[in-house]
Amino acid sequence: MANLELVFTEIFISLSIMFLLILGVFKKDSSKLIYNSSLIVLLIAAVITLNETLGIEKMLLFNGSFIIDYLSSFMKIMVLLSTFLVLTISSNYLKIFKIFKIEYPILILSSVLGMMIMISSNDLIVFYMGLELQSLALYVLATFNRDQLKSSEAGLKYFVLSALSSGLLLYGCSLIYGFTGSTNFNLIANQLNDSEYALTFGIVFILVGLAFKISAVPFHMWAPDVYEGSPTSVTLFFTMVPKIAALTIFIRFLYVPFLSLIEQWQMIIIFLSIASMLFGAIAAIGQTNIKRLIAYSSISHVGYALAGLATGTNDGIQTSVIYITIYIIMNLGLFSCLLMMKRNNEYYESIEDLSGLSKNHPLLSLSLLVILFSLAGIPPLAGFFAKFYIFKSVLEQSMYFLAIVGLLSTVVAAFYYLRIIKIMYFDKEKEKYDTDHNLWLKFSLTATTLMILTYVVFPSQLIELVARINII
Repeated sequence: MANLELVFTEIFISLSIMFLLILGVFKKDSSKLIYNSSLIVLLIAAVITLNETLGIEKMLLFNGSFIIDYLSSFMKIMVLLSTFLVLTISSNYLKIFKIFKIEYPILILSSVLGMMIMISSNDLIVFYMGLELQSLALYVLATFNRDQLKSSEAGLKYFVLSALSSGLLLYGCSLIYGFTGSTNFNLIANQLNDSEYALTFGIVFILVGLAFKISAVPFHMWAPDVYEGSPTSVTLFFTMVPKIAALTIFIRFLYVPFLSLIEQWQMIIIFLSIASMLFGAIAAIGQTNIKRLIAYSSISHVGYALAGLATGTNDGIQTSVIYITIYIIMNLGLFSCLLMMKRNNEYYESIEDLSGLSKNHPLLSLSLLVILFSLAGIPPLAGFFAKFYIFKSVLEQSMYFLAIVGLLSTVVAAFYYLRIIKIMYFDKEKEKYDTDHNLWLKFSLTATTLMILTYVVFPSQLIELVARINII
């Protein structure tokens, strides 16, 4: 029963999904009720996680296959709050596109449940179960707008390529089980002496599968098409929430069973980091669609987060968590701006549609200016500190080449962010956008802009929160 108390968040979300699904079937026109109920479920789940598990240093449940510690609690709260904000700011978008249906919030909750299981997994089977629950819901979400050909294409591409990566990942899991005789992370760590080199094959296959899930180069090929084709609210969810769970499983997988094999996996992570930073920065230059540009930008940002993990230190893990937290805040603000680009119930996604935005919508363009400068890493905004912490932890481990590549890719990335700012402030203005926005959308944009601007005044708050994460 003590075990069940500590997984009450997951049990509560599971029961809520089943209840809402039954409610949706038997009650007609219940879309709004189920949507609002989903928001309440997410908030209650966040409160339960905060009360039940945040104070626990470390506890293993279910024969060591499920772990509750500060990292899992912190990441779960991030997942729940991020999903809550995604749902609140995208309700108008769903209504306009006539996809405000009961299945949408239920699929989001199912994906969140998968992520919660992933975050706390201490066993390859539990991890894979969480990953597939998350992915199956995401396949359907990508293709949710069936009236648009691009959305159907996005869902199909994501499904086919993700199925391939899942196969590779599962093959890696089977190799590790074959060589060590266990799927538990702690037991695997105890069995490493006899089969170090043989295990490298399993590690490589699993890292390939995980790299696909976070769209790291060279397993990024799905991201631009899926981001562009999916409904914007789904793209927002893709950009933010699954990356939290994927980063956590990277930390768990590399630092718990295979920390002693750091020489085998460190070069792989460094390669993924360098390739993602460079390719993401260069490929984004020629983009004309904002969602495609965000896809390449997210590939680049994933590279920075991986650079922290490549250090093999606890400090590196903490800087990666700080980076992903600030990245989520910036992305939430960026998509809030994108969801405000609406005219006569039509949403605009082209970079050219931002032309002269500052003349008609000065406050919106100012917020977008702050967010883009932060994404580019311009001081003294939050994005600058996120990169600074990463480069500091990398340089402390004398990984100079990785730091130099990171700095160069930051300079390249600044070009396309500055180009958008130039279009907003110096090009000829277009017709005004609608101003009848959702209150949550306005709140989200205002809050994220203020957080990015004022982070320089209160940097220690986030550092202190993350400093309690202790894996090694």
